[in-house]
Amino acid sequence: MTRIGIIGNAGRMGQALATAIADAGATASGGIDQGGDPLALAKQSDVLVDFSSPHALEANLDAAMAANIPIVIGTTGLDERHHWLIDTASDQIAVLQTGNTSLGVTLLAHLVHEAATRLGEDWDIEIAEMHHRHKVDAPSGTALLLGEAAAKARGIDLARDSERGRDGVTGARARGAIGFASLRGGSVAGDHTVFLASDDERIELTHRAENRMVFARGAVKACLWLHGKPAGRYTMPQVLGLA
Repeated sequence: MTRIGIIGNAGRMGQALATAIADAGATASGGIDQGGDPLALAKQSDVLVDFSSPHALEANLDAAMAANIPIVIGTTGLDERHHWLIDTASDQIAVLQTGNTSLGVTLLAHLVHEAATRLGEDWDIEIAEMHHRHKVDAPSGTALLLGEAAAKARGIDLARDSERGRDGVTGARARGAIGFASLRGGSVAGDHTVFLASDDERIELTHRAENRMVFARGAVKACLWLHGKPAGRYTMPQVLGLA
Protein backbone atom coordinates (compact mmCIF):
# COMPACT_ATOMS: atom_id res chain seq x y z
CA MET A 1 0.00 0.00 0.00
CA THR A 2 1.10 3.55 -0.73
CA ARG A 3 2.43 5.30 2.36
CA ILE A 4 1.29 8.93 2.54
CA GLY A 5 2.90 11.39 4.94
CA ILE A 6 0.74 14.33 6.08
CA ILE A 7 2.35 17.75 6.55
CA GLY A 8 -0.05 19.88 8.57
CA ASN A 9 -1.75 17.00 10.34
CA ALA A 10 -2.90 18.81 13.49
CA GLY A 11 -5.59 20.87 11.78
CA ARG A 12 -9.01 19.89 10.51
CA MET A 13 -7.64 19.26 7.04
CA GLY A 14 -5.02 16.92 8.45
CA GLN A 15 -7.72 14.92 10.21
CA ALA A 16 -9.78 14.75 7.02
CA LEU A 17 -6.71 13.51 5.12
CA ALA A 18 -6.15 10.70 7.61
CA THR A 19 -9.74 9.55 7.08
CA ALA A 20 -9.49 9.82 3.29
CA ILE A 21 -6.22 7.86 3.24
CA ALA A 22 -7.80 5.00 5.17
CA ASP A 23 -10.90 5.08 2.96
CA ALA A 24 -8.71 4.81 -0.15
CA GLY A 25 -6.93 1.72 1.18
CA ALA A 26 -3.61 3.55 1.54
CA THR A 27 -1.48 3.96 4.68
CA ALA A 28 -0.87 7.13 6.67
CA SER A 29 2.85 6.90 7.36
CA GLY A 30 2.71 9.67 9.93
CA GLY A 31 2.19 13.39 10.23
CA ILE A 32 3.88 16.55 11.39
CA ASP A 33 2.80 20.07 12.18
CA GLN A 34 4.67 23.29 12.91
CA GLY A 35 8.10 22.47 14.28
CA GLY A 36 8.04 18.86 13.04
CA ASP A 37 10.78 17.18 11.03
CA PRO A 38 9.66 16.87 7.38
CA LEU A 39 12.73 14.83 6.42
CA ALA A 40 12.04 12.15 9.01
CA LEU A 41 8.46 11.94 7.72
CA ALA A 42 9.62 11.82 4.11
CA LYS A 43 12.00 8.94 4.80
CA GLN A 44 9.12 6.75 5.98
CA SER A 45 6.71 7.76 3.19
CA ASP A 46 6.16 7.06 -0.50
CA VAL A 47 4.60 10.48 -1.10
CA LEU A 48 3.99 13.63 0.94
CA VAL A 49 0.87 15.78 1.02
CA ASP A 50 1.35 19.35 2.26
CA PHE A 51 -1.46 21.49 3.68
CA SER A 52 0.67 23.53 6.06
CA SER A 53 1.74 27.13 5.39
CA PRO A 54 3.70 29.02 2.72
CA HIS A 55 6.66 29.71 5.01
CA ALA A 56 7.17 25.96 5.54
CA LEU A 57 7.13 25.10 1.83
CA GLU A 58 10.87 25.35 1.18
CA ALA A 59 11.76 22.93 3.99
CA ASN A 60 9.05 20.52 2.86
CA LEU A 61 10.32 20.55 -0.72
CA ASP A 62 13.88 20.02 0.52
CA ALA A 63 12.73 16.99 2.52
CA ALA A 64 10.91 15.49 -0.45
CA MET A 65 13.97 15.97 -2.64
CA ALA A 66 16.32 14.51 -0.03
CA ALA A 67 14.12 11.40 0.24
CA ASN A 68 13.51 11.38 -3.54
CA ILE A 69 9.72 11.09 -3.20
CA PRO A 70 6.87 13.07 -4.80
CA ILE A 71 4.85 15.73 -3.03
CA VAL A 72 1.31 17.09 -3.44
CA ILE A 73 1.01 20.73 -2.37
CA GLY A 74 -2.42 22.08 -1.46
CA THR A 75 -1.16 25.06 0.55
CA THR A 76 -2.57 28.38 -0.70
CA GLY A 77 -1.26 31.93 -0.44
CA LEU A 78 1.91 31.12 -2.40
CA ASP A 79 3.88 33.91 -4.05
CA GLU A 80 6.25 34.09 -7.01
CA ARG A 81 9.23 32.79 -5.01
CA HIS A 82 7.27 29.76 -3.84
CA HIS A 83 6.42 28.86 -7.43
CA TRP A 84 10.09 29.24 -8.34
CA LEU A 85 10.97 26.81 -5.55
CA ILE A 86 8.37 24.35 -6.87
CA ASP A 87 9.70 24.67 -10.42
CA THR A 88 13.23 24.01 -9.17
CA ALA A 89 12.16 20.97 -7.13
CA SER A 90 10.24 19.55 -10.09
CA ASP A 91 13.54 19.10 -11.92
CA GLN A 92 14.35 16.37 -9.40
CA ILE A 93 11.02 14.99 -8.13
CA ALA A 94 7.36 14.83 -9.13
CA VAL A 95 5.42 17.81 -7.70
CA LEU A 96 1.70 18.49 -7.99
CA GLN A 97 0.67 21.94 -6.79
CA THR A 98 -2.86 23.26 -6.92
CA GLY A 99 -5.05 25.93 -5.39
CA ASN A 100 -7.75 23.31 -4.81
CA THR A 101 -7.63 19.50 -4.68
CA SER A 102 -11.38 19.02 -5.09
CA LEU A 103 -12.21 16.91 -8.13
CA GLY A 104 -15.36 18.99 -8.63
CA VAL A 105 -13.39 22.25 -8.67
CA THR A 106 -10.92 20.72 -11.11
CA LEU A 107 -13.78 19.98 -13.48
CA LEU A 108 -15.26 23.44 -12.85
CA ALA A 109 -11.99 25.08 -13.94
CA HIS A 110 -12.11 23.00 -17.11
CA LEU A 111 -15.66 24.19 -17.81
CA VAL A 112 -14.67 27.83 -17.14
CA HIS A 113 -11.82 27.52 -19.63
CA GLU A 114 -14.15 26.01 -22.21
CA ALA A 115 -16.74 28.77 -21.73
CA ALA A 116 -14.20 31.61 -21.81
CA THR A 117 -12.64 30.14 -24.95
CA ARG A 118 -15.93 30.26 -26.82
CA LEU A 119 -17.42 33.51 -25.48
CA GLY A 120 -15.97 36.89 -26.42
CA GLU A 121 -15.02 39.93 -24.36
CA ASP A 122 -18.64 41.11 -24.46
CA TRP A 123 -19.15 38.43 -21.79
CA ASP A 124 -17.89 39.83 -18.48
CA ILE A 125 -16.37 37.30 -16.07
CA GLU A 126 -16.80 37.73 -12.32
CA ILE A 127 -15.68 35.24 -9.66
CA ALA A 128 -17.30 35.27 -6.21
CA GLU A 129 -15.97 33.14 -3.35
CA MET A 130 -16.95 32.65 0.28
CA HIS A 131 -14.99 30.91 3.03
CA HIS A 132 -14.99 30.56 6.81
CA ARG A 133 -14.07 33.50 9.01
CA HIS A 134 -10.57 32.13 9.75
CA LYS A 135 -9.29 32.13 6.15
CA VAL A 136 -6.51 34.70 5.81
CA ASP A 137 -5.81 34.95 2.06
CA ALA A 138 -8.07 36.61 -0.50
CA PRO A 139 -8.98 35.98 -3.22
CA SER A 140 -8.87 32.30 -2.38
CA GLY A 141 -6.44 30.01 -4.16
CA THR A 142 -9.42 28.40 -5.84
CA ALA A 143 -10.77 31.72 -7.10
CA LEU A 144 -7.36 32.51 -8.57
CA LEU A 145 -7.22 29.03 -10.12
CA LEU A 146 -10.57 29.70 -11.80
CA GLY A 147 -9.41 33.15 -12.84
CA GLU A 148 -6.27 31.70 -14.40
CA ALA A 149 -8.41 29.21 -16.34
CA ALA A 150 -10.43 32.08 -17.80
CA ALA A 151 -7.39 34.27 -18.41
CA LYS A 152 -5.56 31.48 -20.21
CA ALA A 153 -8.56 30.92 -22.44
CA ARG A 154 -8.60 34.60 -23.36
CA GLY A 155 -4.84 34.96 -23.68
CA ILE A 156 -4.57 37.67 -21.04
CA ASP A 157 -2.45 38.25 -17.93
CA LEU A 158 -4.64 37.74 -14.84
CA ALA A 159 -2.41 39.92 -12.64
CA ARG A 160 -2.79 42.81 -15.06
CA ASP A 161 -6.34 42.26 -16.31
CA SER A 162 -8.28 41.75 -13.07
CA GLU A 163 -10.39 43.89 -10.75
CA ARG A 164 -10.46 43.30 -6.99
CA GLY A 165 -11.82 44.95 -3.89
CA ARG A 166 -14.14 47.49 -5.55
CA ASP A 167 -15.23 50.28 -3.24
CA GLY A 168 -16.71 53.71 -3.72
CA VAL A 169 -16.97 55.28 -7.18
CA THR A 170 -14.97 52.87 -9.31
CA GLY A 171 -15.93 53.95 -12.79
CA ALA A 172 -17.00 51.65 -15.59
CA ARG A 173 -15.94 48.03 -15.58
CA ALA A 174 -12.86 47.41 -17.74
CA ARG A 175 -13.72 45.43 -20.87
CA GLY A 176 -12.27 41.92 -20.76
CA ALA A 177 -11.10 42.14 -17.14
CA ILE A 178 -11.81 39.34 -14.67
CA GLY A 179 -13.41 40.49 -11.43
CA PHE A 180 -13.10 38.98 -7.95
CA ALA A 181 -15.24 39.28 -4.84
CA SER A 182 -14.29 37.65 -1.52
CA LEU A 183 -16.68 36.97 1.36
CA ARG A 184 -15.75 35.65 4.81
CA GLY A 185 -17.99 34.30 7.55
CA GLY A 186 -19.18 31.36 9.59
CA SER A 187 -17.79 27.92 8.88
CA VAL A 188 -18.14 27.84 5.08
CA ALA A 189 -15.72 25.27 3.65
CA GLY A 190 -15.67 26.91 0.24
CA ASP A 191 -18.23 28.27 -2.22
CA HIS A 192 -17.22 29.50 -5.68
CA THR A 193 -19.34 30.90 -8.49
CA VAL A 194 -18.09 32.07 -11.86
CA PHE A 195 -20.48 34.50 -13.56
CA LEU A 196 -20.29 34.99 -17.31
CA ALA A 197 -22.58 37.93 -18.06
CA SER A 198 -23.50 39.50 -21.38
CA ASP A 199 -26.37 41.70 -22.50
CA ASP A 200 -29.65 39.99 -21.65
CA GLU A 201 -28.18 36.65 -20.51
CA ARG A 202 -25.95 35.19 -17.82
CA ILE A 203 -24.26 31.86 -17.13
CA GLU A 204 -23.41 30.83 -13.56
CA LEU A 205 -21.03 27.95 -12.84
CA THR A 206 -20.99 27.05 -9.14
CA HIS A 207 -19.21 24.62 -6.85
CA ARG A 208 -20.04 24.31 -3.15
CA ALA A 209 -17.90 22.30 -0.76
CA GLU A 210 -19.99 20.87 2.06
CA ASN A 211 -16.96 19.92 4.15
CA ARG A 212 -13.21 19.40 3.92
CA MET A 213 -13.54 15.76 2.91
CA VAL A 214 -13.97 16.80 -0.73
CA PHE A 215 -10.48 18.33 -0.64
CA ALA A 216 -9.02 15.42 1.29
CA ARG A 217 -10.38 12.79 -1.10
CA GLY A 218 -9.06 14.71 -4.09
CA ALA A 219 -5.66 15.15 -2.46
CA VAL A 220 -5.38 11.43 -1.73
CA LYS A 221 -6.38 10.59 -5.31
CA ALA A 222 -3.64 12.97 -6.46
CA CYS A 223 -1.10 11.30 -4.15
CA LEU A 224 -1.92 7.84 -5.46
CA TRP A 225 -1.76 9.09 -9.07
CA LEU A 226 1.55 10.94 -8.50
CA HIS A 227 3.30 7.99 -6.83
CA GLY A 228 5.76 6.54 -9.32
CA LYS A 229 5.63 9.47 -11.76
CA PRO A 230 8.92 10.85 -13.15
CA ALA A 231 10.22 14.25 -12.07
CA GLY A 232 8.11 17.13 -13.29
CA ARG A 233 5.41 19.59 -12.34
CA TYR A 234 1.90 18.14 -12.51
CA THR A 235 -1.65 19.45 -12.17
CA MET A 236 -5.05 18.25 -10.96
CA PRO A 237 -6.51 18.22 -14.50
CA GLN A 238 -3.94 15.56 -15.37
CA VAL A 239 -5.22 13.44 -12.48
CA LEU A 240 -8.67 13.49 -14.11
CA GLY A 241 -7.30 13.02 -17.61
CA LEU A 242 -8.32 16.53 -18.68
CA ALA A 243 -4.83 17.60 -19.73
